[in-house]
Amino acid sequence: MPSNLRRNGTPRDVEGWLAAARGTDERPRHALCPVPATGARRHPAAPAVDPARAAADFVRQHNVEEGLGDPARRIAEVEAEIAATGTYTHTPRELEHGARVAWRNANRCIGRLYWRSLRVRDLRHLTAAEDIAAACADHLREAAPDGRIRPLITVFAPDRPGRPGPRIWNEQLIRYAGHLQPSGHVVGDPSSAGLTAYAQRLGWRGGTGTSCTSFDVLPLIVQEVPHVRPRCFDLPPDAVLEVALEHPEFAWWAALGLRWYAVPALANMCLEIGGVCYGAAPFNGWYMGTEIGARNLADTDRYNLLPHLAHRLGLDTSSDRSLWKDRTLVELNRSVLHSFDRAGVTITDHHTESLRFLTHLEREESRGRAVGADWSWIVPPISGSATPVFHRTYDDVRHTPSYVHHHEAHARARGEDAVPARQRAPWRDLV
Repeated sequence: MPSNLRRNGTPRDVEGWLAAARGTDERPRHALCPVPATGARRHPAAPAVDPARAAADFVRQHNVEEGLGDPARRIAEVEAEIAATGTYTHTPRELEHGARVAWRNANRCIGRLYWRSLRVRDLRHLTAAEDIAAACADHLREAAPDGRIRPLITVFAPDRPGRPGPRIWNEQLIRYAGHLQPSGHVVGDPSSAGLTAYAQRLGWRGGTGTSCTSFDVLPLIVQEVPHVRPRCFDLPPDAVLEVALEHPEFAWWAALGLRWYAVPALANMCLEIGGVCYGAAPFNGWYMGTEIGARNLADTDRYNLLPHLAHRLGLDTSSDRSLWKDRTLVELNRSVLHSFDRAGVTITDHHTESLRFLTHLEREESRGRAVGADWSWIVPPISGSATPVFHRTYDDVRHTPSYVHHHEAHARARGEDAVPARQRAPWRDLV
C-alpha cells in the first residue's frame, strides 16, 4: 500500500470540491468572515514594565525553580548591564528556562503537559534575513524527523534599545497561500489571501495564473529591521512535510486531493522573558486533530469543506436539524487522525489531550503554581461536553514569561504594510 506521507513537491490536482465549497456568493471568501485579530476576548493593555524589575523577577523565578541558590549576584549583574545599555543578555540556561515556562504559561494551549520537553535552538547571533530563513527551514527539518514531531523553538536576535530585532511576517512557518481570483473567490486558504498578495508584490511568483492550487506553500517573509523592506524566501521542498488525507471507510476521499502540513510552527508571536522581547522565535508542538479537521478545513472563512463533503456523504443538508454539519465534522476529523496515523506523523486527539491537560493542572497545582487557561480555547471545537475540560472553570490570569501576540503582528500576517518604509517607526514594543 503506498504511503500518504510526502515532502512538499509538485502539487496534485484537486477535485471539484473547491468550486462546490465556494457557494454562490461572489464576494471574496476572506471578506465574508474575517479572522478576528485578537481572538475571542480582549485583555486590557499591560502596564509599562520596569526593565530592571522584570529582569529581577525572572532571575528569582529561574533560580527558585531550578534550585540555583541565592540570585543576588546574578540580579546585580543584570541591573548593572541594564543601567549601562538599557537591556541585558540572557544566559543560555535562562533562555531555555524562559522559553519553556512561556509554553507552560500559554493560556490558550491545551497541550502543556510536556512543557519541559521543549528543545531550544539559540540562534540569537543571526540577524540577516537569508540566515533566518535558512534556519527556519532547518527548524522544520529538525522538528519532524521521519514524522516524529518534537517540540522545538528557534530564538533569533532580541529587540534592544534603538536596535530592534527581526520579524517573521507569516503566522506559521508553513501556511498555504490564498489566491484571490478575478471572480472574487479564493483558491487555497482565504486567511492567507492578504499575505499572499503582499508576497506577490514583493516578487513571489508561486501559484500565479492558472498554475495556482489550493495547497501552494507560502514563502517565508522576513524583515530584518523596520526600515528595511521585507524579503521572500521559498521553503525548500524537503523542509515541508505533508500528509495526504484519506478516510478509513470511503475510498473516494483520497481522490479529493486534500492534505495538510505536519508541523504547526507559530512564527509571529513575541517571546517575552524578563522584560526582553524576542520578536522572531518560531516554535512548534504537534497538532491536535481538531485544529485541522474542525477549524482549518471546516471553518467557513477557511476551506469551508463541510457542504461539499456532506453532499458526497449523501447527507440531507436542507436543514441544520438533520445535524449534517456535526456528522460531516466527525468524518473529516476521522480522516485527519487516520491519515496522520497511517503516515506515522505525530498527532493527538481531543479526548486524549483533555485528559492530559487535567494531569498538567494537577502537577502544577501540586507544585504550588497557579495555571491560567482560556476556557474558550481549551475546550475542543467538537464534542466539547464529552471531554472533561468542559465541565469546569478556569482563571484566565496571565503569567510571565509568555508568548504574546502584538497588534502589529496580526497586521503583518494579513499583509498590511500601509506605512512607507522611510516613515516606519520601530517595533511598538521597543523601550
